[in-house]
Amino acid sequence: MQTTSEYTCAYCGEPNLIFVDLSAGGQQSYIEDCQVCCRPNVLYLRVDEETLDVEIDSEYEG
Repeated sequence: MQTTSEYTCAYCGEPNLIFVDLSAGGQQSYIEDCQVCCRPNVLYLRVDEETLDVEIDSEYEG
């Protein structure tokens, strides 16, 4: 099951819309390139298992 969620790029501050795979668990982390500046962001996702709300934190890669 997938949903979309938004995060703010750690480099340029622009919002990015991404697909989130809810079946991958309640806590996930991976690298996603910003759709605006193309720089890599480390994303930390938390999925509320009851409401399926997604929270995303981003930080610089490296």
